[in-house]
Amino acid sequence: MNLTYKNTSIAYTDTGTGNAVVLLHGFLENKNMWEPFLPEFSKTHRIICIDLLGHGETGCLGYVHSMELMAETVDVVLNHLEIKKATFLGHSMGGYVALAYAEEHPKKVNGICLMNSTAKEDNPKRKIGRDRAIEAVKQNHRTFIRIAINNLFRPKNREIFADKIKEVIEHALQTPLQGIIAALEGMKIRPNREHILEAHEFDKLMMISKKDPVLDYKNLVNQTKHRDVKVVEFPDGHMAHIENSYEFSLNTMHFIENL
Repeated sequence: MNLTYKNTSIAYTDTGTGNAVVLLHGFLENKNMWEPFLPEFSKTHRIICIDLLGHGETGCLGYVHSMELMAETVDVVLNHLEIKKATFLGHSMGGYVALAYAEEHPKKVNGICLMNSTAKEDNPKRKIGRDRAIEAVKQNHRTFIRIAINNLFRPKNREIFADKIKEVIEHALQTPLQGIIAALEGMKIRPNREHILEAHEFDKLMMISKKDPVLDYKNLVNQTKHRDVKVVEFPDGHMAHIENSYEFSLNTMHFIENL
């Protein structure tokens, strides 16, 4: 399904009935990443999957897609569907968008789950990395995508999930150049949102992977200390929904059923 916002097409799916759960994909991903889990999740809940700006079937809206702008388009979809309150689960960049949404619309949030994501802003080294990534994308976005996707997996899993990685890369290669750069620019400028982890209006869960090659395990654990945040730990890399799919599904169901 699609709707138009500011002359831009926003793509989404709406499956099942019950309390609403919004699934937000990460950088270079799209709403299709959630398909393996929809049959289970939609048995008890209304599952909304949205293609974020410049990804999947959703168009671009300028040359910088800030997390706030992406959250704005999420709100447009939920208003269109007349959903007053939802639980949000975001993978990586999708988690940044979920945090931005919770900051702007705390009363519309039942719960928030960050999977392989962080409430911290990019540190200076990471920002330099974003700029280098932008240059690499401009040079050869296909090579950048292939390397970037492979590097999200725990090294030992790159062979185990070779077929799945190939599929993820094929989807990622459909991401327009403008969308890739706009997302990198947006992630680079996002602010620290650790205060959202201290909010009392809704439940919070962080799914953390011990061998995440993108996000530092200890740093993520420290974000949850002395805060009312539930923690689930997985043994593998940044792509928990693939590398630890059963555990991811089980813990997600447990979280959304107990709100």
